[in-house]
Amino acid sequence: MDRQLPAIFVGDATGLDFLNSIATPADTPVDWIADGKGLLDWLEQAQLVPSEVLKSIRAQARPGELDAVADQARKLREWFRGFVRKHKGHPLRGKHVEELGPLNRVLERDETFTQIVANRESGDAPLALSLTRRWRSPEALLFPIAETLARVVCTEDFSNVKACEGPACTLLFADHTRGRARRWCSMAICGNRAKQAAHRHRLKRANTR
Repeated sequence: MDRQLPAIFVGDATGLDFLNSIATPADTPVDWIADGKGLLDWLEQAQLVPSEVLKSIRAQARPGELDAVADQARKLREWFRGFVRKHKGHPLRGKHVEELGPLNRVLERDETFTQIVANRESGDAPLALSLTRRWRSPEALLFPIAETLARVVCTEDFSNVKACEGPACTLLFADHTRGRARRWCSMAICGNRAKQAAHRHRLKRANTR
């Protein structure tokens, strides 16, 4: 497993990119959160946790603690994959909240609060409210992940959530294109493979006539 490869971010929604943290970009499956180090690396690439927080958690974590959190993250990932695959292509309804218990149980453990900070955005207001999280333990790394999954559920139209049409591809994405015509995780990867396969098929048909 070559985790030196950069993580894949083609989902057009961070929660779906979390599902895509295990994939087969070449011939061998890669799980970017196979262990604690991988989880920290993925969170940094996804910009879900500030770098200074990750550095502090890495330094303070007990042996095996980060690996245990990564295991919880993988279980959350695979549970959410099942939910997304079950409902993709159709709008969610209020009744589906009954299926979201595992996600709500993670969210209810989160510790966030607001603070007044200097406004770094351009504008007339010198002060702004900022949402801050208490990072009491490595397990808190699950909370920003759960938050992104909740955003997918609450803000994405599941009618536009699709699986890549590549025969061996497992990647998921939200189709925000005009006309909702997106078919591939990436034109550079599966889209190009499909074009090459179609070209070979046309040549084969032409040669058999």
